[in-house]
Amino acid sequence: MVAQKQQPGPLHSTGIILVRPRYPENIGAAARIAYNFSIPQITVVCDTVPDQERMLKMATHKAAHLIREMNIFQDTRDAVAPYNFLIGTTARQGKNRLREKTPREVLTNIAPLHFTHKIGLMFGPESTGLTNYDLNFCQFTSTVPTADFSSLNLAQAVGIHCYELYTAVLEISSSQPTASPNYANSFEIQGMYDHIEQVLTEITFLKDQKHAYWMRNIRQFLGRVHLKKKEASIIRGICRKFIWHQKNKEIIPKRSNTESVETTLQNP
Repeated sequence: MVAQKQQPGPLHSTGIILVRPRYPENIGAAARIAYNFSIPQITVVCDTVPDQERMLKMATHKAAHLIREMNIFQDTRDAVAPYNFLIGTTARQGKNRLREKTPREVLTNIAPLHFTHKIGLMFGPESTGLTNYDLNFCQFTSTVPTADFSSLNLAQAVGIHCYELYTAVLEISSSQPTASPNYANSFEIQGMYDHIEQVLTEITFLKDQKHAYWMRNIRQFLGRVHLKKKEASIIRGICRKFIWHQKNKEIIPKRSNTESVETTLQNP
Protein backbone atom coordinates (compact mmCIF):
# COMPACT_ATOMS: atom_id res chain seq x y z
CA MET A 1 0.00 0.00 0.00
CA VAL A 2 1.45 3.33 -1.09
CA ALA A 3 0.65 6.27 1.17
CA GLN A 4 -0.40 9.53 -0.43
CA LYS A 5 1.76 12.51 0.28
CA GLN A 6 0.26 15.02 2.66
CA GLN A 7 -0.56 18.52 1.52
CA PRO A 8 1.87 21.34 2.45
CA GLY A 9 1.39 22.20 6.13
CA PRO A 10 2.63 24.83 8.58
CA LEU A 11 6.22 23.53 8.49
CA HIS A 12 6.44 23.16 4.70
CA SER A 13 9.81 24.96 4.55
CA THR A 14 11.45 23.02 7.39
CA GLY A 15 13.80 20.06 7.09
CA ILE A 16 15.33 17.61 9.58
CA ILE A 17 19.05 16.84 9.26
CA LEU A 18 20.35 13.76 11.07
CA VAL A 19 24.14 13.63 11.28
CA ARG A 20 25.54 10.09 11.37
CA PRO A 21 22.75 8.41 13.33
CA ARG A 22 23.75 4.97 14.61
CA TYR A 23 20.41 3.21 14.25
CA PRO A 24 18.20 3.12 11.14
CA GLU A 25 15.17 2.81 13.44
CA ASN A 26 15.83 6.31 14.75
CA ILE A 27 15.74 7.68 11.20
CA GLY A 28 12.39 5.98 10.70
CA ALA A 29 11.06 7.38 13.98
CA ALA A 30 12.23 10.86 12.98
CA ALA A 31 10.40 10.52 9.65
CA ARG A 32 7.23 9.52 11.48
CA ILE A 33 7.52 12.61 13.68
CA ALA A 34 8.25 14.79 10.66
CA TYR A 35 5.07 13.56 8.96
CA ASN A 36 3.02 14.37 12.06
CA PHE A 37 4.22 17.97 11.96
CA SER A 38 4.04 18.39 8.15
CA ILE A 39 7.82 18.52 7.67
CA PRO A 40 8.48 17.38 4.10
CA GLN A 41 12.20 16.56 4.08
CA ILE A 42 14.60 14.26 5.92
CA THR A 43 18.33 14.56 5.24
CA VAL A 44 20.90 12.11 6.58
CA VAL A 45 24.66 12.59 6.76
CA CYS A 46 26.35 9.18 6.64
CA ASP A 47 28.97 7.14 4.80
CA THR A 48 26.71 4.26 3.83
CA VAL A 49 22.99 4.08 3.09
CA PRO A 50 21.10 2.90 6.21
CA ASP A 51 19.00 -0.25 6.08
CA GLN A 52 15.73 0.81 4.46
CA GLU A 53 13.57 -1.94 5.93
CA ARG A 54 14.56 -1.03 9.47
CA MET A 55 13.81 2.62 8.75
CA LEU A 56 10.44 1.87 7.15
CA LYS A 57 9.39 -0.33 10.05
CA MET A 58 9.51 2.66 12.41
CA ALA A 59 8.31 5.24 9.90
CA THR A 60 5.07 3.31 9.17
CA HIS A 61 3.44 3.51 5.74
CA LYS A 62 2.25 7.09 6.31
CA ALA A 63 5.81 8.47 6.35
CA ALA A 64 7.34 5.88 4.01
CA HIS A 65 7.76 8.47 1.24
CA LEU A 66 10.02 10.55 3.51
CA ILE A 67 12.36 7.55 3.83
CA ARG A 68 12.33 6.73 0.13
CA GLU A 69 12.94 10.36 -0.87
CA MET A 70 15.36 11.39 1.86
CA ASN A 71 18.61 13.12 0.90
CA ILE A 72 21.88 11.41 1.79
CA PHE A 73 25.23 13.23 1.97
CA GLN A 74 28.66 12.32 3.29
CA ASP A 75 29.46 15.82 4.57
CA THR A 76 27.38 18.13 6.76
CA ARG A 77 28.36 21.12 4.64
CA ASP A 78 26.56 19.67 1.60
CA ALA A 79 23.56 18.60 3.66
CA VAL A 80 22.87 22.09 5.04
CA ALA A 81 23.53 24.05 1.83
CA PRO A 82 19.86 24.88 0.97
CA TYR A 83 18.95 26.22 4.42
CA ASN A 84 18.93 29.86 5.48
CA PHE A 85 18.85 29.18 9.22
CA LEU A 86 20.03 26.13 11.13
CA ILE A 87 19.34 25.10 14.70
CA GLY A 88 21.85 22.65 16.13
CA THR A 89 20.82 20.56 19.12
CA THR A 90 23.33 19.81 21.84
CA ALA A 91 23.61 18.80 25.47
CA ARG A 92 27.37 19.34 25.52
CA GLN A 93 28.87 22.37 27.20
CA GLY A 94 32.06 24.23 26.36
CA LYS A 95 33.49 27.73 26.38
CA ASN A 96 33.79 27.77 22.59
CA ARG A 97 30.20 26.72 21.95
CA LEU A 98 27.32 29.04 21.22
CA ARG A 99 25.22 29.99 24.22
CA GLU A 100 22.56 27.31 24.53
CA LYS A 101 18.87 28.18 24.84
CA THR A 102 15.80 25.99 25.25
CA PRO A 103 13.94 24.76 22.15
CA ARG A 104 11.02 27.04 23.01
CA GLU A 105 13.23 30.14 23.21
CA VAL A 106 15.03 29.39 19.97
CA LEU A 107 12.09 28.26 17.90
CA THR A 108 9.74 31.00 19.03
CA ASN A 109 12.40 33.46 17.88
CA ILE A 110 12.92 31.81 14.52
CA ALA A 111 9.26 31.01 13.70
CA PRO A 112 8.54 34.33 11.89
CA LEU A 113 11.41 33.60 9.48
CA HIS A 114 9.84 30.28 8.53
CA PHE A 115 7.35 31.89 6.16
CA THR A 116 10.00 33.13 3.74
CA HIS A 117 13.15 31.10 4.46
CA LYS A 118 14.23 27.47 4.82
CA ILE A 119 14.77 26.28 8.39
CA GLY A 120 16.87 23.23 9.28
CA LEU A 121 16.72 21.29 12.55
CA MET A 122 19.99 19.39 12.97
CA PHE A 123 20.62 16.46 15.31
CA GLY A 124 23.84 14.58 16.00
CA PRO A 125 24.75 10.94 16.68
CA GLU A 126 23.01 9.31 19.63
CA SER A 127 26.23 8.73 21.57
CA THR A 128 28.20 11.94 21.00
CA GLY A 129 25.92 14.63 19.57
CA LEU A 130 26.96 17.25 17.04
CA THR A 131 30.64 18.10 16.73
CA ASN A 132 32.08 21.61 16.66
CA TYR A 133 32.42 21.18 12.88
CA ASP A 134 28.68 20.51 12.59
CA LEU A 135 27.77 23.37 14.92
CA ASN A 136 29.85 25.79 12.86
CA PHE A 137 27.03 25.76 10.31
CA CYS A 138 24.37 26.70 12.86
CA GLN A 139 23.22 30.20 13.75
CA PHE A 140 21.39 28.86 16.81
CA THR A 141 21.86 26.04 19.29
CA SER A 142 19.22 24.47 21.45
CA THR A 143 19.44 22.32 24.57
CA VAL A 144 16.47 20.46 26.02
CA PRO A 145 16.42 21.25 29.76
CA THR A 146 16.40 18.10 31.87
CA ALA A 147 17.02 17.07 35.46
CA ASP A 148 20.36 15.66 36.62
CA PHE A 149 20.15 12.73 34.22
CA SER A 150 20.37 14.06 30.66
CA SER A 151 19.84 11.21 28.20
CA LEU A 152 17.16 11.79 25.59
CA ASN A 153 16.63 9.41 22.70
CA LEU A 154 17.28 10.95 19.27
CA ALA A 155 13.64 10.62 18.25
CA GLN A 156 12.53 12.28 21.50
CA ALA A 157 14.76 15.27 20.79
CA VAL A 158 13.38 15.48 17.25
CA GLY A 159 9.82 15.36 18.57
CA ILE A 160 10.36 18.14 21.11
CA HIS A 161 11.88 20.51 18.55
CA CYS A 162 9.27 19.78 15.89
CA TYR A 163 6.48 20.38 18.40
CA GLU A 164 7.93 23.68 19.61
CA LEU A 165 8.42 25.02 16.08
CA TYR A 166 4.99 23.79 14.99
CA THR A 167 3.17 25.50 17.86
CA ALA A 168 5.21 28.71 17.44
CA VAL A 169 4.35 28.87 13.73
CA LEU A 170 0.65 28.16 14.39
CA GLU A 171 0.49 31.03 16.87
CA ILE A 172 1.57 33.57 14.28
CA SER A 173 0.11 32.00 11.12
CA SER A 174 -3.35 33.40 11.81
CA SER A 175 -1.98 36.92 11.37
CA GLN A 176 -0.37 38.11 8.17
CA PRO A 177 3.36 37.35 8.45
CA THR A 178 5.55 40.38 7.94
CA ALA A 179 7.92 40.39 5.01
CA SER A 180 11.48 39.47 5.98
CA PRO A 181 14.74 40.27 4.19
CA ASN A 182 16.25 37.95 1.62
CA TYR A 183 18.76 36.23 3.90
CA ALA A 184 21.70 34.27 2.51
CA ASN A 185 21.46 30.50 2.63
CA SER A 186 24.06 28.19 4.14
CA PHE A 187 25.80 27.56 0.80
CA GLU A 188 26.35 31.30 0.32
CA ILE A 189 27.37 31.85 3.95
CA GLN A 190 29.91 29.00 3.90
CA GLY A 191 31.42 30.39 0.70
CA MET A 192 31.78 33.73 2.47
CA TYR A 193 33.49 32.10 5.46
CA ASP A 194 35.90 30.31 3.11
CA HIS A 195 36.93 33.65 1.62
CA ILE A 196 37.26 35.30 5.04
CA GLU A 197 39.40 32.40 6.26
CA GLN A 198 41.60 32.62 3.16
CA VAL A 199 42.17 36.36 3.64
CA LEU A 200 42.87 36.08 7.38
CA THR A 201 45.32 33.24 6.71
CA GLU A 202 47.02 35.34 4.02
CA ILE A 203 47.66 38.20 6.43
CA THR A 204 48.70 35.72 9.18
CA PHE A 205 45.87 36.75 11.50
CA LEU A 206 44.94 33.07 11.71
CA LYS A 207 47.76 30.97 13.10
CA ASP A 208 47.95 27.23 13.61
CA GLN A 209 47.27 27.13 17.35
CA LYS A 210 44.32 29.53 17.37
CA HIS A 211 43.05 29.04 13.82
CA ALA A 212 39.90 27.09 14.69
CA TYR A 213 39.23 29.22 17.77
CA TRP A 214 39.17 32.53 15.89
CA MET A 215 37.16 31.18 12.96
CA ARG A 216 34.58 29.80 15.40
CA ASN A 217 34.30 33.22 17.05
CA ILE A 218 33.98 34.95 13.67
CA ARG A 219 31.24 32.49 12.67
CA GLN A 220 29.37 33.12 15.92
CA PHE A 221 29.60 36.89 15.52
CA LEU A 222 28.49 36.99 11.88
CA GLY A 223 25.88 34.31 12.53
CA ARG A 224 24.12 36.65 14.95
CA VAL A 225 24.03 39.39 12.31
CA HIS A 226 21.83 37.34 9.92
CA LEU A 227 23.45 38.48 6.70
CA LYS A 228 21.37 39.07 3.61
CA LYS A 229 22.38 37.61 0.24
CA LYS A 230 23.67 40.96 -1.01
CA GLU A 231 25.71 41.56 2.17
CA ALA A 232 27.35 38.13 2.01
CA SER A 233 28.13 38.77 -1.66
CA ILE A 234 29.74 42.14 -0.86
CA ILE A 235 31.98 40.57 1.79
CA ARG A 236 33.02 37.83 -0.65
CA GLY A 237 33.75 40.46 -3.31
CA ILE A 238 36.01 42.40 -0.94
CA CYS A 239 37.85 39.21 0.01
CA ARG A 240 38.28 38.15 -3.62
CA LYS A 241 39.69 41.57 -4.52
CA PHE A 242 42.12 41.43 -1.60
CA ILE A 243 43.28 37.95 -2.59
CA TRP A 244 43.74 39.06 -6.19
CA HIS A 245 45.88 42.03 -5.13
CA GLN A 246 47.97 39.85 -2.82
CA LYS A 247 48.70 37.47 -5.67
CA ASN A 248 49.43 40.19 -8.20
CA LYS A 249 51.08 42.92 -6.12
CA GLU A 250 54.58 42.00 -7.26
CA ILE A 251 53.74 42.14 -10.96
CA ILE A 252 51.77 45.40 -10.81
CA PRO A 253 54.23 48.24 -11.58
CA LYS A 254 54.41 50.82 -8.81
CA ARG A 255 53.89 54.40 -9.91
CA SER A 256 56.31 57.09 -8.78
CA ASN A 257 55.07 60.17 -6.95
CA THR A 258 55.62 62.21 -10.13
CA GLU A 259 53.50 59.80 -12.16
CA SER A 260 50.76 59.92 -9.55
CA VAL A 261 50.68 63.73 -9.61
CA GLU A 262 50.62 63.82 -13.41
CA THR A 263 47.80 61.30 -13.54
CA THR A 264 45.80 63.28 -10.99
CA LEU A 265 46.26 66.51 -12.99
CA GLN A 266 45.19 64.79 -16.20
CA ASN A 267 42.18 63.15 -14.54
CA PRO A 268 40.91 65.60 -11.90
